[in-house]
Amino acid sequence: MSPSPYWLRDNCGCTGCRDPRSGQKLFQIHELPDDLAVAARTESDGVVEIRWSDGHLSRYPADRPIAAADPDPRSEDAKRLWEAADFARGVPAADWRSYLDDPQEREAVLAAVQRSGFALLRGVPAVPGHVLEVARSFGYVRETNYGELFDVRVEPDPTNLAFTSAAIAPHTDNPYRDPVPTLQLLHCLENGATGGDSGLVDGFRAADLLRAEVPEDFALLTRTPVPFVFRDRRTELRAERPLIEVDGFGRIREVRFNNRSTGTLRLPGGAAPDAFYAAYRRFAAITLRPELRLELRLTPGDCLVLDNVRLLHARTAFAADGRRHLQGCYADLDSLSSALAVLRRRTAALDALEEMFAGEGAAEYLGEDVTVAEHMLRAGALAEAAGAPAHLVAAALLHDVGHFGGTGAELMRGRDNRHGRAGADRLAQWFGPEVTEPVRLHVAAKRYLCAVEPGYRAALSAASEYTLGVQGGPMDEAEAAAFAALPGAADAVAVRRWDDLAKTAGAAVPPFARFRPLLAGLLAQAPA
Repeated sequence: MSPSPYWLRDNCGCTGCRDPRSGQKLFQIHELPDDLAVAARTESDGVVEIRWSDGHLSRYPADRPIAAADPDPRSEDAKRLWEAADFARGVPAADWRSYLDDPQEREAVLAAVQRSGFALLRGVPAVPGHVLEVARSFGYVRETNYGELFDVRVEPDPTNLAFTSAAIAPHTDNPYRDPVPTLQLLHCLENGATGGDSGLVDGFRAADLLRAEVPEDFALLTRTPVPFVFRDRRTELRAERPLIEVDGFGRIREVRFNNRSTGTLRLPGGAAPDAFYAAYRRFAAITLRPELRLELRLTPGDCLVLDNVRLLHARTAFAADGRRHLQGCYADLDSLSSALAVLRRRTAALDALEEMFAGEGAAEYLGEDVTVAEHMLRAGALAEAAGAPAHLVAAALLHDVGHFGGTGAELMRGRDNRHGRAGADRLAQWFGPEVTEPVRLHVAAKRYLCAVEPGYRAALSAASEYTLGVQGGPMDEAEAAAFAALPGAADAVAVRRWDDLAKTAGAAVPPFARFRPLLAGLLAQAPA
């Protein structure tokens, strides 16, 4: 089935339709003509080009399915529904320090929370308040009437059963809020009590089982608003939501389940609640099936991050005089999903660069005795050995990215490919100006040095002397003065010198992987 012309045009990515930095649309949907149609369609070099009936030109990648649906990361389609046995070989976990230091480890942890509903961080300093640092490592703390954080321990005057030593059945937290906090973090500071083990149940799996076993009960629970209520001396909260929430396509998207906080159900028109309670009881029984419950014993330094609109968490009873102290806080899935998406985007950027080095980088380097990749890697290594700051190491490493795409041959045929500008423009999607400007100006820096530094030109390689002529030759006095006044001139000159020294055949060349952590740190500072 051909996609709607309005869908296609609405997703045009040209700079006339979308802001190149933010990606936000620059037109209103009602501004498209009523008789919009495709006037012409061509495909070449991996790009589909469409000329519209109103004259607008759109381009789309040919290898990307048009109108293909991505799963909603909040719905069951994007989840791994599980039972306890699925984690017989271990739960998704990582060391806190590795999580902080290694973007790939952090990506794996956040992906586990998004897909399986939870992850365990081990070795988080068992210091009061540190759970807030865990939440801030991927997003923002959601402050509630309990404050930024709350203590889960036996209290002398508890306002919630969680602050006693009693067993707590599987539940989601704060169902009486609208919106509900979508993430919960629990950090173990002390656990010397007998009992007090934690349990997790996949609420989506429980709802999926109800749908399979008694579909009419499932349907009833998705359309019946349930009142959830919390009251204490200073607070009164209420929200009415179904126990199981589905999206417009019928996919499970949220579970709110907390028997302790369920208020008095009153159905419209005085309808009898018997059918609802039969379905409610059946669903509750499913959540208590032993095969669904994953048992965990948190030890000091463990921090559990869990999806609070999917996973039900529980606790066994423990001796009231036993010392058990957890600290918790709330956060939200949108910030975690954002952090994960940015990490994946940065990983994709590094993978794309590494692929360029391994692929096109294997070609000869404009008449020199090294390949393009060897030249760039050597330049990066020289900058690193000189103790240059990270942004200059990156600029030296990436300075000739503009030659990728076959444009280097143009330069050797006598046509300036303006590879400094092309490389900077390409890198700007990933890096800030501290990296891109030395790349943009490194050709101008050669012309500048030829004009102001005696003996510099005589040391150029034969190929570099040839390209100097193609690129405009040495600067005149006015050009040199204007270049020297540019904010990035000094950095560009430094990159140029490493560029000139990185053409020796047989010199040691490090692998691209050595620079990935450095580049990842710079990507983390670039505008999203």
